[in-house]
Amino acid sequence: MAGYSLEELNFLIVDDNKHMRALVKTILSTLGIKNIHEAGDGADALKELKVFPADIVICDWNMSPLDGIDFVKLVRTGKDSANPYVPIIMLTGHTEMHRVIEARDAGVNEFLAKPISAKGIYSRIRSIIENPRPFVKSRDYFGPDRRRKQVPFNGAERRKTKLAEKEKKAEEASVGLSQDEVNALLS
Repeated sequence: MAGYSLEELNFLIVDDNKHMRALVKTILSTLGIKNIHEAGDGADALKELKVFPADIVICDWNMSPLDGIDFVKLVRTGKDSANPYVPIIMLTGHTEMHRVIEARDAGVNEFLAKPISAKGIYSRIRSIIENPRPFVKSRDYFGPDRRRKQVPFNGAERRKTKLAEKEKKAEEASVGLSQDEVNALLS
């Protein structure tokens, strides 16, 4: 944990599986984090955010009645959102490329594939601290800038073409990605 004291940060863990919440809480505790709240689904998490000033949210994708993607969208764009700028780490076993793109487009800051580890969680926290991304507001999106690399603009339709190619490949190969492949996609 070179150089970072995480003990003053407030974390909210959102997962409908109490065992996964306990595991994430244990990992955060071993990283020195003391103030950790939990919610069993996205709806409870939205209520919790109104009374708990979370600095980082770790959210599972697959929950009911309000799943992780809908939760992220409501945090980012809901009229009564307590903190639309809170960093969110999406935690899931679903690592297909179209899922990573969907999470990114919903407004997550980081994506973490299961099974989780202390090293994986710490690396996402560190990324949020060391590489904060500005927030972008457009007609169809509000959230952290989805571009991780600042590449100079090169042509009229470059992004649309590349995005369409990536999405087509994702649909064709709907297989799970490793965490390294997810990181490469997002970098």
